Formats: sequence, structure tokens, C-alpha cells
Amino acid sequence: MKRVFRNILKDIRLELSDEFDRNFERQGFFSEAWQRRKSPTRPGGSILIDTGTLRKSIHSRSSDTSITFYSDVPYAEIHNDGGEITVTEKMKRFFWAKYYSATGSFGRKKNGEKRKDKRTIQLTEEAEFWKHLALMKVGKTITIPRRRFMGYSPEVEKMVCEIVEENLEEFFKSDFKL
Repeated sequence: MKRVFRNILKDIRLELSDEFDRNFERQGFFSEAWQRRKSPTRPGGSILIDTGTLRKSIHSRSSDTSITFYSDVPYAEIHNDGGEITVTEKMKRFFWAKYYSATGSFGRKKNGEKRKDKRTIQLTEEAEFWKHLALMKVGKTITIPRRRFMGYSPEVEKMVCEIVEENLEEFFKSDFKL
């Protein structure tokens, strides 16, 4: 029976690891779509995927009786569960640096005016976004929407039940031949 239980845990661990990774492709937690980004910094880009660090950080460990999924990046919890973060002086300096970085990239005509091309318009929106954040008062809160990528759901429960059933059927077929 221990062998069957180990196989069940191994199969669950593999299946759920794949499914939690696929949530980044789906841009949602199974059938629950993630809220779209308000930031113009990466228009049309994937949500929660910039460098891929968060996606690659999902790990699991198992014991004889359980499996634990976790991420070791500090911002994983706020993205998975949502919540609020408080603006600090350090954050404001970062926002100003991003603002100055965005404004230095404007395309300009020979007379010094900004061009009206798509890239410059996008950079203008990005610069305004960073300026808005930089002008926030220290202590103000920013709400991060919940964008779950791992955890419990009815889909997870269904997968676990199917894996248990398959493994038990296999065990009974192979070990109890009549």
C-alpha cells in the first residue's frame, strides 16, 4: 500500500506542477482569468511574466504523507493572494528613476518637438504612469489584484481524485489478478 501511496503523491506532484506552470500560459488560474494590467509599461504583454522568475520559482516538496507547493521569490505571495503595499521613500526614488528613464527615450524632431509616432506616444503614457506613482505620498497604499497561479481549486480537487482513482485501479488490476 505504501508503494501505491508514493505513486499517487508522485503523480499528483507532477500533474499539479505542470498545471500551475500552464496557468502562466492561460493568464489565469484554471478558468479564473487574471485581471488585466493597468500599467502601460508592457502593453499587450503577458501578465506576471517579465523575466520568468516568478514562473520558474514554483517548486514542490513532498513527504511520506503530503505535498507542498511554494515559491521562494518575495513577491509571489502578493501576486497569488492580492493585497496592499505601502509606498516608501525607496519606492518613490525607483518610480522617479523609471520616469526619467522613460522621458529620455522620446523621439524628437530636429526642432526639439516630440514626434507623434506610436513609440513616442507609448513612452509618453509610460512616463505619465511612472510620474503618477512617483508623486504618491509616502504611506499611501497600492492595491495589487489577486492573480492566483497556484493553490486549491475545484479543478485541483478533480485532478487529485482522478489520479487517486487511476492509481487504485492500476493497483487492483495488477496485484489482484483472479
